Parts: sequence; C-alpha cells; structure tokens
Amino acid sequence: MEKVSTPRQVYEVDGDVLLRTAEVTDADLIAGYFNRNKEHLKVWEPRREAAFYSVSGWAQKLIKLHELHGLGLGYYLLIIDSSSKQMLGTISFSNLTRFPLHSCNVGYSLDAEAQGRGVMTKALKLAVNYMFSIQNMHRISAGYMPNNERSASVLKKVGFSKEGFAKDYLLINGAWQDHVLTSMINPNWKEAVR
Repeated sequence: MEKVSTPRQVYEVDGDVLLRTAEVTDADLIAGYFNRNKEHLKVWEPRREAAFYSVSGWAQKLIKLHELHGLGLGYYLLIIDSSSKQMLGTISFSNLTRFPLHSCNVGYSLDAEAQGRGVMTKALKLAVNYMFSIQNMHRISAGYMPNNERSASVLKKVGFSKEGFAKDYLLINGAWQDHVLTSMINPNWKEAVR
C-alpha cells in the first residue's frame, strides 16, 4: 500500500528526505535523536526534564501527540533519511486555530550531523505545503533567535517573511531570548465549503 498524506497523517518524500507524522511506536527513535543531540540543541531549546530524554517519557508523550494529530490540533513530524532510516530532525505545528484565523506556529530541530545539507529546507517546504494544502492553514508563524543565522536562512528559502521583533520572547536554555518573528501566507487559501 502506498503511503500518502491525509488530514490525520503526514507522509511526504523529497529525494533522500522523508517527512512523516510521529507514531506511538517511535519512542526509541525520538529519545535516541534527542540524546544524541542534547548538547547541540541545548542553546536553541527550553531546558528539558529528564523524561524528555527517556524512552518511557516519549512513549507517554506520543500517546498525547497521536490524539492531537487525530483532532487536527497539532502535528509532530519526524525528518527521516530515506535510505538509512536515521532520524534527522523534527518539525512541529502547534497552536492550530481554525475559523476565522486559520493559523498555526511552526518549530523545528535538526541533527548536528545533518546541518548544512539542505535537509531542513526540503523538510520544511514539504511540511508547509502539507499545512497549506491539506490542513488549509492561511498563515504559519515562526520565530528565531537573532543569532541563529541557519534558521533565518532556512525560513527565507522556504518563503517566510520578517514581521517583527519580540523582546524576551521565549525561555531558552534558562534565559529569556529575543526572537525575530516571521510568517508565511498561503497564496492559494480558499474558504472551505461548509
């Protein structure tokens, strides 16, 4: 059976990059990814509790994420290398709001070994296309710390535009960090027939 994206599940491929919804059976894969990249991601993410790095912690979290996927309230996606099946990163869509806003936020992370290869640009293009074409979002918002030049570059390549600046926006690694605010608008958005 060919795998395809649906309103409940993401399955998209671009060459060597596979983007798919996290499944309840992915706890080992995800815990391994975050343990492997603990130091690399530390400067870009909130402080994490011990459960975040454990298989049991992810097993519990994935049950809740699966429910959000089913309700269309959030999507936690894994970036997988098509040939090696190694997990290369994550893309998550949160704060999904339907009528009248039709908007959400996106966040992402990428393995230290996958940096500079265009992986995140490919994966984020697939993810944004899914949210625009299947989920009918009108706006996707993203923020990045001003010193995160790689993230700024990815967002620009995908088509996000700067909208503003937020002082002390997110608590990252134990300190409030400023963020550049960006968004991307769905050029093909159409109101769903009710």
